[in-house]
Amino acid sequence: MVSDLFGTPEHESFRQTVRKFVDQELAPRAREFDEMGRIDKALFRRMGELGFLGLRYDEKWGGADLDWSFSAVLFEEIVRCDNAGVSMGISVHTDMATPSLHQFGSDALRAEFLVPAIRGETVSAIAVTEPDAGSDVAGIKTRAQREGDDWVINGSKTYITNAATADWLCLLAVTDPAAGHGGFSQIIVPTDSPGLRYDLLDKIGNWGSDTGLFFFEKVRVPVANTIGEVGRGFQQQMMQFQDERLVACVSSVAGAQLLWERTVEYAKERVLFGKPLSKMQVTQFKFVEMMTDITAARELTYACVRKRVAGEDATREISMAKLVCGRMARKVADECIQLHGGYGYMKESAAGRAFVDTRLISIGGGADETMIHYLAKMLGL
Repeated sequence: MVSDLFGTPEHESFRQTVRKFVDQELAPRAREFDEMGRIDKALFRRMGELGFLGLRYDEKWGGADLDWSFSAVLFEEIVRCDNAGVSMGISVHTDMATPSLHQFGSDALRAEFLVPAIRGETVSAIAVTEPDAGSDVAGIKTRAQREGDDWVINGSKTYITNAATADWLCLLAVTDPAAGHGGFSQIIVPTDSPGLRYDLLDKIGNWGSDTGLFFFEKVRVPVANTIGEVGRGFQQQMMQFQDERLVACVSSVAGAQLLWERTVEYAKERVLFGKPLSKMQVTQFKFVEMMTDITAARELTYACVRKRVAGEDATREISMAKLVCGRMARKVADECIQLHGGYGYMKESAAGRAFVDTRLISIGGGADETMIHYLAKMLGL
């Protein structure tokens, strides 16, 4: 995993700090979080104490003022806890719900919501997807109508990670139905607001994170809770998606690498027809092809990170990486579960868990088809 991105003593020191936390405090509780169906809030507080929750945010708000390469290190190590749901819940807080608040929020909003989020005292969630509007963000219908100094919100949001854990939502709502893309706003909604409730959903994978359906019935919050300018929410959310997708790429590559390594170890120990599975030519071909795919996906992902570190627009490359990494992770998981045989189909198997967990990568944060649609436009097709 060594590259020019992570070659400094600061990167290595940070990686060792995260790895120690994962090995000693996170991984031992991974199955516990599956049983809970969510992450213990104490975990967020501990990560806040260690400075993990605001790596790229200004020191003024409690952040570390680092670049994207440190976020990549964080999630390369977090996936080693062997619980994709936990990694998902953490990344929602760090890279899906808070980036817009940090970049566009007022100082008052940052002080009230971002500072405690960076400390791990509160947990956040992103509320964009609706029952009839997933990757088509422009099709959302949840409405925030202004009454005096308040927004009155009605509608619903679904597939919301951290649903039962979150203290506040970064909500994308329609504030002017006649304004097209200029009629959306991002609004912070505390989850204890009257008129807001949720139901938990039962997923096939990512069991360590809580996912729910929110209902808004005359939920009233101050207009001052608007992130950035009223009417700029769609554009801000599109920018926020880039952080979400890049984290997904980093996590999927690191997860595939870890699964590959574990499957190689298994193949060396598993004896069939008098010799280790790893010595069979067909098995070796599979391992070589998988590692080639993993390496290609990693290099494309790292190219995106380099552009982000340099302050360059990486929208096209991140869209490509999201497409490639999702498909790569699914292929690796499928090959590895096959190589594990019957054991791979057991819940306790890392390959079995990966088989259901990785399927989400090509759906969440913009489906493969949406990435292709965007890329076709970027390529002038």
